[in-house]
Amino acid sequence: MSIASRRRQAGLSLIELVMFIVIVGVAVAGVLSVLTVTAHHSADPMIQKQAQAIAEAMLEEIELQPVTYCDPDDANAATAASAAGCASTVEAIGPEAAENRFTSPLFDNVNDYHGYAASPIVDITNTPVAGLASYAVSVSITQAGAAFALPADEVLQIDVQATSGNTDVTVTGYRFRYAPNAVP
Repeated sequence: MSIASRRRQAGLSLIELVMFIVIVGVAVAGVLSVLTVTAHHSADPMIQKQAQAIAEAMLEEIELQPVTYCDPDDANAATAASAAGCASTVEAIGPEAAENRFTSPLFDNVNDYHGYAASPIVDITNTPVAGLASYAVSVSITQAGAAFALPADEVLQIDVQATSGNTDVTVTGYRFRYAPNAVP
Protein backbone atom coordinates (compact mmCIF):
# COMPACT_ATOMS: atom_id res chain seq x y z
CA MET A 1 0.00 0.00 0.00
CA SER A 2 1.30 3.42 -0.85
CA ILE A 3 1.81 6.22 1.65
CA ALA A 4 -0.87 8.39 -0.05
CA SER A 5 -3.53 5.70 0.26
CA ARG A 6 -2.64 5.11 3.94
CA ARG A 7 -3.13 8.80 4.74
CA ARG A 8 -6.59 8.73 3.17
CA GLN A 9 -7.55 5.83 5.40
CA ALA A 10 -5.91 7.12 8.54
CA GLY A 11 -9.12 8.79 9.93
CA LEU A 12 -9.54 12.19 11.57
CA SER A 13 -6.75 14.32 12.85
CA LEU A 14 -6.92 15.92 16.28
CA ILE A 15 -7.54 19.36 14.75
CA GLU A 16 -10.48 18.07 12.70
CA LEU A 17 -11.98 16.43 15.78
CA VAL A 18 -11.66 19.62 17.88
CA MET A 19 -13.21 21.70 15.05
CA PHE A 20 -16.12 19.23 14.82
CA ILE A 21 -16.75 19.44 18.58
CA VAL A 22 -16.66 23.26 18.52
CA ILE A 23 -19.06 23.50 15.56
CA VAL A 24 -21.52 21.01 17.05
CA GLY A 25 -21.26 22.74 20.45
CA VAL A 26 -22.09 26.15 18.94
CA ALA A 27 -25.02 24.66 16.99
CA VAL A 28 -26.44 22.96 20.09
CA ALA A 29 -26.03 26.15 22.14
CA GLY A 30 -27.91 28.11 19.44
CA VAL A 31 -30.78 25.63 19.37
CA LEU A 32 -31.02 25.59 23.16
CA SER A 33 -31.04 29.39 23.36
CA VAL A 34 -33.93 29.51 20.85
CA LEU A 35 -35.83 26.94 22.91
CA THR A 36 -35.17 28.93 26.10
CA VAL A 37 -36.48 32.16 24.54
CA THR A 38 -39.52 30.33 23.17
CA ALA A 39 -40.32 28.74 26.54
CA HIS A 40 -39.79 32.06 28.34
CA HIS A 41 -42.27 33.88 26.08
CA SER A 42 -44.84 31.10 25.89
CA ALA A 43 -46.92 32.75 28.64
CA ASP A 44 -47.17 36.05 26.71
CA PRO A 45 -50.11 34.92 24.53
CA MET A 46 -52.06 34.00 27.66
CA ILE A 47 -51.43 37.45 29.18
CA GLN A 48 -52.36 39.09 25.87
CA LYS A 49 -55.60 37.10 25.64
CA GLN A 50 -56.53 37.85 29.24
CA ALA A 51 -55.93 41.59 28.74
CA GLN A 52 -58.04 41.43 25.57
CA ALA A 53 -60.86 39.67 27.44
CA ILE A 54 -60.77 42.26 30.26
CA ALA A 55 -60.90 45.17 27.80
CA GLU A 56 -63.72 43.60 25.77
CA ALA A 57 -65.78 42.82 28.89
CA MET A 58 -65.48 46.42 30.11
CA LEU A 59 -66.34 47.76 26.62
CA GLU A 60 -69.44 45.55 26.51
CA GLU A 61 -70.55 46.73 29.96
CA ILE A 62 -70.22 50.35 28.85
CA GLU A 63 -71.93 49.87 25.49
CA LEU A 64 -74.97 48.37 27.22
CA GLN A 65 -75.63 51.71 28.96
CA PRO A 66 -77.98 54.28 27.36
CA VAL A 67 -76.87 57.47 25.60
CA THR A 68 -79.34 60.22 26.54
CA TYR A 69 -79.29 64.02 26.52
CA CYS A 70 -80.31 64.17 30.16
CA ASP A 71 -79.10 62.06 33.03
CA PRO A 72 -81.53 59.11 33.22
CA ASP A 73 -82.46 60.33 36.73
CA ASP A 74 -83.66 63.66 35.23
CA ALA A 75 -87.45 64.11 35.13
CA ASN A 76 -87.38 64.95 31.38
CA ALA A 77 -84.93 62.22 30.32
CA ALA A 78 -87.63 60.28 28.47
CA THR A 79 -88.90 63.27 26.47
CA ALA A 80 -85.92 65.62 25.95
CA ALA A 81 -84.97 65.98 22.27
CA SER A 82 -81.84 67.96 23.13
CA ALA A 83 -79.81 68.96 26.17
CA ALA A 84 -81.97 72.09 26.43
CA GLY A 85 -84.98 69.88 27.28
CA CYS A 86 -83.47 68.56 30.53
CA ALA A 87 -85.20 69.55 33.77
CA SER A 88 -82.05 69.72 35.84
CA THR A 89 -79.17 67.42 34.88
CA VAL A 90 -77.68 67.53 31.39
CA GLU A 91 -75.64 64.41 30.67
CA ALA A 92 -71.96 65.36 30.32
CA ILE A 93 -68.71 63.45 29.81
CA GLY A 94 -67.85 61.90 33.17
CA PRO A 95 -69.99 60.83 36.12
CA GLU A 96 -72.51 63.20 37.68
CA ALA A 97 -73.01 63.79 41.41
CA ALA A 98 -70.82 61.04 42.87
CA GLU A 99 -72.03 58.33 40.47
CA ASN A 100 -69.78 55.29 40.46
CA ARG A 101 -69.67 51.73 39.21
CA PHE A 102 -70.33 50.00 42.53
CA THR A 103 -72.79 51.80 44.81
CA SER A 104 -75.78 54.04 44.36
CA PRO A 105 -75.92 56.31 42.46
CA LEU A 106 -74.54 53.97 39.79
CA PHE A 107 -73.16 54.85 36.38
CA ASP A 108 -76.30 55.08 34.25
CA ASN A 109 -75.04 56.41 30.93
CA VAL A 110 -72.14 55.58 28.58
CA ASN A 111 -70.23 58.77 29.26
CA ASP A 112 -70.30 58.24 33.04
CA TYR A 113 -67.43 55.75 32.58
CA HIS A 114 -65.02 58.45 31.35
CA GLY A 115 -61.96 58.40 33.60
CA TYR A 116 -62.85 55.08 35.26
CA ALA A 117 -59.77 53.06 36.20
CA ALA A 118 -59.24 49.89 38.22
CA SER A 119 -56.11 48.14 39.42
CA PRO A 120 -56.45 45.30 40.27
CA ILE A 121 -59.45 44.24 38.20
CA VAL A 122 -62.65 44.16 40.26
CA ASP A 123 -66.11 42.82 39.50
CA ILE A 124 -69.33 44.85 39.59
CA THR A 125 -69.47 44.48 43.40
CA ASN A 126 -65.95 45.97 43.75
CA THR A 127 -64.49 42.59 44.73
CA PRO A 128 -61.01 41.88 43.28
CA VAL A 129 -61.10 39.07 40.72
CA ALA A 130 -58.76 36.22 41.71
CA GLY A 131 -55.82 35.83 39.34
CA LEU A 132 -56.13 39.33 37.85
CA ALA A 133 -54.13 41.26 40.44
CA SER A 134 -51.44 42.21 37.91
CA TYR A 135 -53.93 43.72 35.42
CA ALA A 136 -55.29 47.26 35.22
CA VAL A 137 -58.06 48.80 33.12
CA SER A 138 -58.85 52.41 32.22
CA VAL A 139 -61.61 54.05 30.18
CA SER A 140 -61.72 57.19 28.05
CA ILE A 141 -64.89 58.53 26.41
CA THR A 142 -64.74 61.25 23.74
CA GLN A 143 -67.26 62.84 21.40
CA ALA A 144 -66.69 61.51 17.87
CA GLY A 145 -69.66 62.63 15.80
CA ALA A 146 -67.51 64.64 13.38
CA ALA A 147 -65.83 61.42 12.19
CA PHE A 148 -69.27 60.28 10.98
CA ALA A 149 -70.49 63.66 9.63
CA LEU A 150 -72.79 64.06 12.64
CA PRO A 151 -72.91 66.62 15.45
CA ALA A 152 -70.06 65.92 17.89
CA ASP A 153 -72.29 64.83 20.79
CA GLU A 154 -74.27 62.32 18.69
CA VAL A 155 -71.47 59.70 18.75
CA LEU A 156 -69.29 58.66 21.68
CA GLN A 157 -65.97 56.89 21.15
CA ILE A 158 -65.16 54.46 23.95
CA ASP A 159 -61.50 53.50 24.43
CA VAL A 160 -60.77 50.78 26.99
CA GLN A 161 -57.14 50.02 27.82
CA ALA A 162 -56.11 46.89 29.72
CA THR A 163 -52.50 46.47 30.82
CA SER A 164 -50.32 43.93 32.58
CA GLY A 165 -46.55 44.41 32.69
CA ASN A 166 -45.41 45.08 29.11
CA THR A 167 -48.74 43.95 27.65
CA ASP A 168 -51.01 46.80 26.59
CA VAL A 169 -54.34 46.18 24.82
CA THR A 170 -56.73 48.93 23.73
CA VAL A 171 -60.17 48.25 22.27
CA THR A 172 -62.38 50.93 20.80
CA GLY A 173 -66.13 51.03 20.39
CA TYR A 174 -68.65 53.64 19.31
CA ARG A 175 -72.08 54.40 20.69
CA PHE A 176 -74.49 56.41 18.53
CA ARG A 177 -77.37 58.42 19.92
CA TYR A 178 -79.94 56.63 17.75
CA ALA A 179 -82.68 56.62 20.38
CA PRO A 180 -81.99 59.63 22.63
CA ASN A 181 -85.11 59.14 24.74
CA ALA A 182 -84.51 55.49 25.58
CA VAL A 183 -84.20 55.43 29.34
CA PRO A 184 -83.57 52.12 31.11
